Amino acid sequence: MDEGLVVRAQQGDQRAFEALAVDAYGRLYRLAHGILRDATMADDATQQALVNIWQDLPRLRDPSRFEGWCYRLLVNACHDQTRRSPRWISIDGPHGHEPIACDDAASVADRAELEHGLSRLSLEHRTVLALRFLLDLTPDEIADALGIPRKTVYSRLQRALASLRAAMDAEARPVLSRPLPREATR
Repeated sequence: MDEGLVVRAQQGDQRAFEALAVDAYGRLYRLAHGILRDATMADDATQQALVNIWQDLPRLRDPSRFEGWCYRLLVNACHDQTRRSPRWISIDGPHGHEPIACDDAASVADRAELEHGLSRLSLEHRTVLALRFLLDLTPDEIADALGIPRKTVYSRLQRALASLRAAMDAEARPVLSRPLPREATR
């Protein structure tokens, strides 16, 4: 990332901000989609984050922290988005423009199971998982992006993975049928 662009954008250079926004949009959208699991909501949150970034950019103290700061604003926009429309929609294409590659039946079932498991996680847990596994950020970068201690990142990651595992295990267990009561069999 070019810190010179950040400084110019902080000073009101719209072209510099445009270059920053174009460069960051894909990462921001991917993170928003990872958190919200809905293309429309992710697009809205990304757009709102970009507006907030432009408005708050003059207050950014350290241009070298621009990327982590953007992630924090995006996470806040995602939280705002879920408060405005608390709905849950399952898997869709990455931004709705590109078709999803054909999967075999087992892969589709695995993705559906994963999606269901993710839907059971809290927004905080989906956020740390998306930052870690979608954007491949280190725990230190996640801590910086969320404004939380590194140890909190580790504990949230651990809890999120344990919750996801438990949700997926529960989904995979067969449903046991109960025998009918004696009165019903007579």
